[in-house]
Amino acid sequence: MLLLLWPAGLWAAAPSRPNIVVFLADDMGWGDSATYGHELIQTPNLDKLASQGVKFTQCYSACGVCSPSRSAILTGRTPYRNGVYRHLSGSHEAHLRSSEITYPKLLKSIGYETCHVGKWHLNSKPQFNTSEYPQPGDHGYDYWMATHNNAEPSHKNPNNFVRNGEPVGELTGFSAPLVAAEAAHWLSAIRDDSKPFALSIWIHEPHSPIATDLQFSGLYDGHANSEYMGNITQLDHALGLVMDALDREGVSDDTLLIFTSDNGPVANFGGTTGGLRGGKRSDHEGGIRVPGVVRWPGQIKPGTVSDVPVIGTDIFATVLDITDIPMPQDRTIDGISMLPAFDGKPLTRKTPLFWRTHVSPPADRVALRIGDWKLVGDDTLTKFQLYQIRQDWKEEHDLASAMPEKTEAMKKRLFEVWSDIESEGPAHWWKNERQKPVRGGTVNY
Repeated sequence: MLLLLWPAGLWAAAPSRPNIVVFLADDMGWGDSATYGHELIQTPNLDKLASQGVKFTQCYSACGVCSPSRSAILTGRTPYRNGVYRHLSGSHEAHLRSSEITYPKLLKSIGYETCHVGKWHLNSKPQFNTSEYPQPGDHGYDYWMATHNNAEPSHKNPNNFVRNGEPVGELTGFSAPLVAAEAAHWLSAIRDDSKPFALSIWIHEPHSPIATDLQFSGLYDGHANSEYMGNITQLDHALGLVMDALDREGVSDDTLLIFTSDNGPVANFGGTTGGLRGGKRSDHEGGIRVPGVVRWPGQIKPGTVSDVPVIGTDIFATVLDITDIPMPQDRTIDGISMLPAFDGKPLTRKTPLFWRTHVSPPADRVALRIGDWKLVGDDTLTKFQLYQIRQDWKEEHDLASAMPEKTEAMKKRLFEVWSDIESEGPAHWWKNERQKPVRGGTVNY
């Protein structure tokens, strides 16, 4: 196990079996919070969490759209490798296969209790809550209450939750606080408190269709974007409910709590990237750079800011690292443990940071980052852009023509990574894709 070394007497040795909580927002942009510089949106609980742990300035989702990024969190494998290469909103055959190894399944095998509440979106709509396809319970969760995709008809009074296979019916309230309340109920009344636990809280906010409690939208009365800004504060309130529940149960000090988002925001609904180029569906920074805050009392120095690049795929390897579970040897794991990055130390990756988003604009279908260099390629893998991303974080200065040798070296590595991924993933799923190419593109995956 890798431990962080702090001055003697200040930080305790890492607990041998810490609890794991992953709180995932839906379509929340890098700039959608006070924590990341928004001048109006109030996020007191996320601010508090950052003051108690580490805030990552270069945290990434594994894809510019949601189903793939979620699959990567659970498996540690880039989406095309684990098979969930696209969003699963219709009747597609793709799904998170039972052959994939998830961190909840591994934690359960060593005695953890596990729970998932909120959005699932790792199988298509006809596959959800059926015995023919794997459900949350088949991927390692003892208890689950989930929707297939969005809260319906909106965040207000959702009626499409399923609890352990049984439809719940209409709930009164708003989605994120309802999901947080279910998590708190599981913590206090259902789990075996003699065991460590893993809890996934995947809320729906601020994904459309947006609905916001007046107590939160009212904070921004008179602003044209009050509904969206209030929706962010609504999800922040839900985060606070979870933090309070952990405190009441007396487990906060023994819990690794991760907050992040599944992908970037949608500007038309009010989201902001904080100045990053692109948005949801894009492999420019605005589609994939997301908030990332981690608290682990006694192991992460409070108030730390880390500019080390990390990605949702790393959560799997981090959980295995801190629980002493051996890494699977029969498959490629793309993520690596984030523990050094909690202290601002660099990470050494065997597989570079890689993105491919099937519904991106054609000009930014793929991206690869190595160090400070980022290559962005089109859907045909014939046209490329090159950015020195740390200093040009808005991706305003394409260096591909000015630096042909660097561009060629990055292209060579991208082709190697993609070839390796394609050889391992279920390529028949995407090569037989029926969906037409979007936005004038020529390739539909």
